[in-house]
Amino acid sequence: MQGVCHSNYAEHALYKLFRQIFQGRFYEVPLGTFEQMTGLSLTSHEGGMKIDLPPLRQFLNRLLALRIDMQNAIFERFELLLSQQIEAAIAAGVYEMGVETLRAERFTIESQEAVYTHPTTNSTTNYLKVQRTQKNNIRTAEEMLEFATQYQGRLMINSKSGNAAVSIPTHSIYDSEGGVVPRVLLIRPQKETRVPVQDLESSTWRQVSADTFAAAWSIEVDALPKFTTDYLHLVTGILLPIWKILPQQNSRVFRLQTSDGQKILGRVVSAVDIKSVAEQLGLKDKLLSPQELVSLVLNEGYSQQLPGGVTLRRSYIATEPRIELVNAISLAERLLAVGCFTEIINWQKRIFIPVSDKAPAILAAVIEILG
Repeated sequence: MQGVCHSNYAEHALYKLFRQIFQGRFYEVPLGTFEQMTGLSLTSHEGGMKIDLPPLRQFLNRLLALRIDMQNAIFERFELLLSQQIEAAIAAGVYEMGVETLRAERFTIESQEAVYTHPTTNSTTNYLKVQRTQKNNIRTAEEMLEFATQYQGRLMINSKSGNAAVSIPTHSIYDSEGGVVPRVLLIRPQKETRVPVQDLESSTWRQVSADTFAAAWSIEVDALPKFTTDYLHLVTGILLPIWKILPQQNSRVFRLQTSDGQKILGRVVSAVDIKSVAEQLGLKDKLLSPQELVSLVLNEGYSQQLPGGVTLRRSYIATEPRIELVNAISLAERLLAVGCFTEIINWQKRIFIPVSDKAPAILAAVIEILG
């Protein structure tokens, strides 16, 4: 539900929901039951409805203290009131974006496990691993040529890999001695990298004509998958008893609907945090999948300690991100057999997993060797 906590529409919908509960017009949720189960008071000392009502974020967090059926009943009413606010704003021509649930081409529950049961109510807390399929937003060669013209970009091709990129100026940084380091933003079909100008000029990237660039960019784009699959880790159900276990830096509550119509309300735990959270919830065997690890290493600079003292990490070689296995050279022969490769850099042999769609399968084989 990104943006919902900052939306006037959501605040108005919440006010209407509270008013319906207070006035007894939400028959499935009596006022006394709502106040007792959520700990949210809607009644003033004088017996009327409070003026300073609970804010949206507090309402969403307390909603997770309820049984699943009660959560769904209340949230479905809230969504109905919210959609009415939005429809009225659209009809009046004053609608502003900012209210949305988590969206993708497809959500599929891969696994679900109860991790806590309340001793009195028997309400449960569940850990869900949800597979998310999203359409890749990849720009065509024509769009990139127009982009380069608009932003004074240079059309580049890597003479070693054959990959294409557009280079545009970006903000400089300062080195350790206070000197200015000019940089460019190197835009590839699925990623962007900021590179010092000096490093770019000494690399294998070369400026080319529009036709040469367009041909190389199109070849690369055509080979890319049209959809990307990743995973969401959610904790749903009654959450207040385990709230302190969950990461505190992002306590937002999200809503999504699976491909078979199931509606889910809960906390999303990032893949970086899920291992420690899973251990505290007693799910010690819940490790990140090879596909998740590859994505985290390449996109977020995540590093993972693997068995046998080997570290999985991202390294940059000539401005290109690599998936490196540190302290694994003694197993090089076995790792090469499953698809890894070695390279001598500054007189030191290092071992890498190829950055390709085969990376997760190769990493799975590596983990099996190390295990």
